[in-house]
Amino acid sequence: MRLLDGSGMSGDVHVPFCERLRVRLPWSTHLTKLKGPFKWTCFHLYVILDIFSRYVVGWMIAPRESAELAQQLIAQTVARHDVLPGMLTLHADRGTSMRSKPVASLLVDLDVAKSHSRPYTSDDNPFSESQFKTMKYRPDFPERFGCLEDARAHCQAFFAWYNDQHRHSGIGYMTPHSVHYDLAQALLATRQETLDAAFSATPNRFKGIRPCQKPLPIAVWINPPIEKKERI
Repeated sequence: MRLLDGSGMSGDVHVPFCERLRVRLPWSTHLTKLKGPFKWTCFHLYVILDIFSRYVVGWMIAPRESAELAQQLIAQTVARHDVLPGMLTLHADRGTSMRSKPVASLLVDLDVAKSHSRPYTSDDNPFSESQFKTMKYRPDFPERFGCLEDARAHCQAFFAWYNDQHRHSGIGYMTPHSVHYDLAQALLATRQETLDAAFSATPNRFKGIRPCQKPLPIAVWINPPIEKKERI
């Protein structure tokens, strides 16, 4: 096993809302299987994602799933990103490793709030699922990996691309890196200057309507609440 850098609420409760206000960071952790060289063989990819910026803060690939590996990944990722006690909410599925006693004890020690997907609800971890889909639908994603080192090399290249180059529609076509490290507002201002220059040069192209860059979202929802209509 090798860890590679991708750089409240207590108890098993579902946290529907996560807001990035630098008060409590919302992270999502998930696991997926990558096919090995032979039938019925696979490698296990653990990924921790900042759901506001979509930045992969930590990942690990191993030949098996275990609570100890999940515990090590979480502990090292929290330490690497200097997350202070009480600043983090970690959302996960209901896999055995994420609901294990070692992981639960670690989160208590680190003062990390936890939430889990609701039972039998497959879409309660949408940000991590979307990231896995992006990876597996890439043209260079192989049908199978020849060995563990092949899978690690592929993931290392993919996550570097995903964090630094991939422009995500959910964050205004910014890269996860630019949003995670608070560079997005300056980039939005530069984009707006470019749009203003284009509008001044050829207003007919825009039918006389000044184009405006959409602002970045200020919050993300794992499970949006249902709005209640007031009775008249």
